Amino acid sequence: MKPVEISVAYMPLVDAAPLIIAQEMGFAQSEGIALNLIAAPSWSSVRDMLAFGRVDAAHLLSPVPLATAMGLGGVATQISAVSVLSVNGNVIGVGDALEAKLRDAGFAFDFSDPVAASAALAEVSDRPLTFGVPFPFSMHVALLRYWAEGTTLGRDGIRIRTVPPPLMANALAAGDVDAFCVGEPWGSVAVEYGTGALILPGHAIWSFAPEKVLSVRTEWAETEPDLLGRLMRAVWRAGRWLGNPDVRATASDLLSRKAYLDVSGELIDRALSGHLTISSRGELRHVPNFLEFHAGAATFPWRSQAKWIAYRLFEEHGGRRLTDEEIAKVFRTDLHRRHLAQIGLDLPGASSKVEGAILSPTSVASAAGSITLATDRFFDGQIFDPSTI
Repeated sequence: MKPVEISVAYMPLVDAAPLIIAQEMGFAQSEGIALNLIAAPSWSSVRDMLAFGRVDAAHLLSPVPLATAMGLGGVATQISAVSVLSVNGNVIGVGDALEAKLRDAGFAFDFSDPVAASAALAEVSDRPLTFGVPFPFSMHVALLRYWAEGTTLGRDGIRIRTVPPPLMANALAAGDVDAFCVGEPWGSVAVEYGTGALILPGHAIWSFAPEKVLSVRTEWAETEPDLLGRLMRAVWRAGRWLGNPDVRATASDLLSRKAYLDVSGELIDRALSGHLTISSRGELRHVPNFLEFHAGAATFPWRSQAKWIAYRLFEEHGGRRLTDEEIAKVFRTDLHRRHLAQIGLDLPGASSKVEGAILSPTSVASAAGSITLATDRFFDGQIFDPSTI
């Protein structure tokens, strides 16, 4: 029988891998579906393609469904985030001029200390720094603001400018931005072009930040539950496959193809392995868990993470405050449980947790006994208790 086609919009980023792998490695076919993957030029295009019915599903920035529910961005369509596609995977970098100033000031580029990086940037800057980010409603902005507010830079020390990820290196070279926060491989592309250097991974600010989500229109989730389940299971299996270190070469080769990211497989492997080249000098840094698709219940759409994101969105952009019930209608733990339980997946027993409180891998109660959650530490040691907001 011919597979049912599901159209999916995505941005050309390494963290779109679960969708690409689901199609290329047969996980979609095993569910009786075929993914028509449509690359978009910007995050606003991805959101609008989904909201207005051009596609059935999307690889979407985790704050976008919440921003839409809050009345931000001018789109009223209800969007459901049914799974987390990727955790972490962003890099913060600086242009050539800032890199030179940082080196002259003795900055070590150790790629692991947000406090030291902030202090160094504040020392060499006599004006607010303009950071390029892919979209206003993004984890990139949330992480940058949280980092700046908790360190020497301060909230007024940074300005935000939207730049599509594939154009970030060009924006640096043109002097349109001083620095950036972007998903891979586009930070590494800036390094390869010789237009910038990396100073931090997003992982150093929040060690388990939900970066992209598998999103559908809420109406589609309700009218096509069978197709939704097939899609979720195919993508989950692809994420599990990506969690095996032995498949990185194959994954890098597939993602590098012109139809997808159209960059070298070596650049993609840096993100998948966490072995990053941070400057044109060839300096190497290793970041364990730089980008995660599976381990630590990575795909679970925690309502507590959604509440942290919604809180940051409100602080940055205003909009309407969401109730706990409204948040639960955006980050769909109910649909995640329903459709993935069919393959015997063990899931957390709770739908929320205290964010920032897990300082080492920890076993927690689950439907089948216990599962191990990964460290979710914030760089400043703070915790976010959703019951207090």
